[in-house]
Amino acid sequence: MKKNKDCERRYECDMHCHTTRSDGNDTPEELIEKAVNIGMKAIAIVDHDITPPLYVLNKGRKEVDTKWFAKNKELDLILGYEFSCDTYVDDVHIIGYELDWKNKSVTEEVKRARKSKPEAYKELCSVLTEHGMPLDYEKEILKYADGRAEKTRTPEEVERKHIFEVMAKKGYAKSWSEAKLLVRDNPALNVRREKIGSLCAIDLIKKCDGIAVLAHPYLIDEVVNSKDFGSMTRNEYIGKLIQAGLDGIESCYTYNKTTYKGNMSNCQIQREIEKEYSGRVKFFTGGSDYHNDSKKGVENPRYIGEAGISYPVFKEIFHSYLHEKKR
Repeated sequence: MKKNKDCERRYECDMHCHTTRSDGNDTPEELIEKAVNIGMKAIAIVDHDITPPLYVLNKGRKEVDTKWFAKNKELDLILGYEFSCDTYVDDVHIIGYELDWKNKSVTEEVKRARKSKPEAYKELCSVLTEHGMPLDYEKEILKYADGRAEKTRTPEEVERKHIFEVMAKKGYAKSWSEAKLLVRDNPALNVRREKIGSLCAIDLIKKCDGIAVLAHPYLIDEVVNSKDFGSMTRNEYIGKLIQAGLDGIESCYTYNKTTYKGNMSNCQIQREIEKEYSGRVKFFTGGSDYHNDSKKGVENPRYIGEAGISYPVFKEIFHSYLHEKKR
């Protein structure tokens, strides 16, 4: 598998994008249109803990197949699901690409994940309030501003990032990413919800004929304490995932714009990951983790194609390998 030598440009293929189905700010239609307008060749929609949009509205009227909608605009679209994994280890996210979305295992996991969020996130707001950072769950989280319009979301639609954004807006942290670190690194604040085990997520992806890829591995702490595996290094933890059948690792990523706590550059991390895991996984992917945070006024937001892979690498993974996998 070819490696990405140039990580300082806009990539042709961005395999990690979010929409309003989780904590992104573009609808699926808007994301696809933006990708087309800037000349992307392929993108992946991988919203958190929810199946991807199988249908979209064409010109706001007729419902059509999402992949057809993109292909009709000369854009390859991959659909995925970003599993939030391991209750006791932060930032373990495994992307399942091209699953059988109607499989009962997938639909049941969606229900379980959505059920795990409301009480935990409501409690997080209460805990933050108790620690001098008042947050009104009903008025500030379930209700939100989208431009000039006030909208509402259901408790099941709330993501932790929504809470972090409000924390930043109210001045409890300089940015949503700093708010995230403030919460996750303080045991008194870090209210945990029950997440799928990382090995169970890989097993589910495999059973549903998908591709399992570990997202942003260096957001995981260098030393972790897993209820399933015990205390170990990040490298050892990832080794457990590889043994369980992990197909690939996201090596090209926007660490400089997220909650990465180290001192390495994006390029240095990419080279280190590909050196360490070459021959241990089948391929490396890349993605920006685009959310269109510019809509929320975030300074220096991630943009589509800021991280990713080339089109030849995309075809090798998502055409050749996926075709072979499903034969």
